[in-house]
Amino acid sequence: MSILALEGVVKHYRAGGEEVRAVDGVSLTVAAGEMVAVQGPSGSGKTTLLLLIAGLLSPDRGTIRLAGGDISALSEDEVSDYLMRDVGFIYQSYRLMPKVSSVENAALKMLVGGMSMREAKEHAAMWLERLGLGDRLEHTPEQLSGGERQRVAIARALTGSPRLILADEPTGNLDSARSVQTIELLASLAHENRAAVVLVTHDAEAAQLADRRFLLRDGRLLHQQDPVTSDGDLQRASADRTEA
Repeated sequence: MSILALEGVVKHYRAGGEEVRAVDGVSLTVAAGEMVAVQGPSGSGKTTLLLLIAGLLSPDRGTIRLAGGDISALSEDEVSDYLMRDVGFIYQSYRLMPKVSSVENAALKMLVGGMSMREAKEHAAMWLERLGLGDRLEHTPEQLSGGERQRVAIARALTGSPRLILADEPTGNLDSARSVQTIELLASLAHENRAAVVLVTHDAEAAQLADRRFLLRDGRLLHQQDPVTSDGDLQRASADRTEA
């Protein structure tokens, strides 16, 4: 049963006097308990697609629905509630608060939602431990490596058991072993907690762990049957793919 549904979604920009078709008629469904991966060369519209699903951008045309609710019709306040209640967004940048401990950074979403500090920190600590940061709970971002900061940001997104997880290059700052571990965790969350996961990645190995893979190129979404290993392969792949 689909929890996320995009139908004919379009988002175009004007840049340097030219029209950029970041997302150009994308239709996609993601079931509860499913992880889909979206690959594509830089500038292909992958981040724009995630921002549209998150309600942080409005489509020019088309509809985006989560559990039947129209995301593209939400007000600014309703988008904030939607992000707080339903979405775990893993951004490319860490967006951590400086001079604040890892466990408090990871607990931020729950604290804003009204949970007590003690309960929020206990819940956040559980995720940090699963991500291998059990000995870094009281470290601030300034005391962490880039990969450790990324894992704190991932833990923050996973708190509260969101129904939808949007992951924008979540393994970009992780080594290969941590990358696989993190994507396996996202996959297990999808399958065990019935969450829908949309993973944007350049990492072909990470994409292989998804239930389905797609290629986004020039704003168009193409179903991906075979492994894609480089940007060069991505640029050649659309010739023999079936449009989703």
